[in-house]
Amino acid sequence: MANEIKTILAGTSSLDHLIAPIVAEAQFVAQERSIMRNLVKNFAVPANSGKVLQVPVYGNPTADSVNEADDLSPSAITSSQVDITLGEIGVMTNVSDMAVNYAPANVIADIGRLFGEAIAKKIDQDLCALFDGFGTSVGTDSAALSAATIFNAVANLRANGVPATDLACVVHPMVAYDLKANLTNTFANSNANEVANEALRTGYVGTLAGVPVYETSNISNTGTTGDYKGGLFHRDALALALGADIKIETQRDASARATEMVGTAVYGVAEIHDTYGVEILADSSIQ
Repeated sequence: MANEIKTILAGTSSLDHLIAPIVAEAQFVAQERSIMRNLVKNFAVPANSGKVLQVPVYGNPTADSVNEADDLSPSAITSSQVDITLGEIGVMTNVSDMAVNYAPANVIADIGRLFGEAIAKKIDQDLCALFDGFGTSVGTDSAALSAATIFNAVANLRANGVPATDLACVVHPMVAYDLKANLTNTFANSNANEVANEALRTGYVGTLAGVPVYETSNISNTGTTGDYKGGLFHRDALALALGADIKIETQRDASARATEMVGTAVYGVAEIHDTYGVEILADSSIQ
């Protein structure tokens, strides 16, 4: 039986506090919104087209010098493929009629928002988990993140001929702390540069080595306290195949005197170009 959101006039329940003469604006324990979705390659999967999306990956041909009037020799164009399998995620609860009819707040809208944020967080977590699959890694799980590590990651991508545009770096906030400390001489650099000044003013790293640096708590711990695996990558390194975007539906359950709420999404994630991404290893100094 699904967990229910209900009110019981005599006794304790999860939403009793909403049934009161005056209720202030609802406050949410909101989850961090997705950032990864906008940083990776997105594919839309049409309905009735199967649940496996095949992405062709072409190699790079090489141009050679030729003498005037000489015939060119055919070059083999290599290709491979990456299959992205769609899967479904969901979350459900029942909202009782008492909660809907007697709470001044719009309970259905409030729960719908929470469902949407929960699904967005799951998508972010699945994309961040792909950092571990990059064949190249920089940094170490026994030292704090520094600016030099970011430049090292960028150098690896540029050495592989990865375009300098559409790059992004994503790290955990506990790891980002050390990067900011490194840039600002532990937050006390009187001769700070523009990036350091921005970190001191706003707490945002901004752009480093030509790459925007993002923080997200949706990167999971490796299992060792303070250790997180971030990533610096080109948009084409990772992919999100979307079959059905976040969808919130309601259905009346008359026998339970409740409204059944269901949030779902259908998607798949995959690494497309391994050489287009670098794993960043770091150990937070404050955790």
